Amino acid sequence: MSTPLVFLPGWCLGRGPLNAAADALNGSIFDLPGYRDTPLITDFYAATDDVAARLHPGTRLCGWSLGAQMALAIAARAPEKVGELVLIAGTASFVQREGWPHAMPPEMLAEFAADVATDIEAILPRFVGGFNRGDARSKDVTRQLLELADPRPPAATLTTGLNWLRDVDLRPLAPLVKAPTLLLHGAADPLMPLPAAEALAALIPGARVAPMAECAHAPFISRPDEFLALIHAFLNE
Repeated sequence: MSTPLVFLPGWCLGRGPLNAAADALNGSIFDLPGYRDTPLITDFYAATDDVAARLHPGTRLCGWSLGAQMALAIAARAPEKVGELVLIAGTASFVQREGWPHAMPPEMLAEFAADVATDIEAILPRFVGGFNRGDARSKDVTRQLLELADPRPPAATLTTGLNWLRDVDLRPLAPLVKAPTLLLHGAADPLMPLPAAEALAALIPGARVAPMAECAHAPFISRPDEFLALIHAFLNE
């Protein structure tokens, strides 16, 4: 049996945007807690431990955005479960903290969370369009992401994910990662700036960053051929 390749999706959009990449790489997708039929777990570390418990030892783990944060935590807390780690648009902290400037101001996330609680359907297109600013194919990428998105998860799931983005700081865990690690990152990502990926890579032993030019937050949609080639090369080194 070949080593499994598992993708962890990002906040709100679910597995739909990652289906084509997972299929092309013969991988599978694990829904985050609270999505589809997966029970909601509100504690971030309990949620990562739950995902880790379902992984085969040595799994090749790829996470996107919030899923990248979960993948990073899994690789640090359950190193036997992760053979290789790919972080797509990953960061150690989604919001700015002392010593971590390359991130969203906390008050901006609080305002966004309030908007989500009021009307997710109105705010989501603006959010997705915003994180594709700077992408050479921004309008097409935004349209595809919205078309491919899963049915919206319950409000409690969305709130839980935003709470994680507000609270979780993975800088202390990053040095514990033992798996070979690749950070695939859009060079024009306004949501998770490239300097955040570079700072995170410096914390993970042996990690390297592969910036993708003219890409923003969803390189697997913006530049799918280059994205797949980079992952394939990394997994077959």
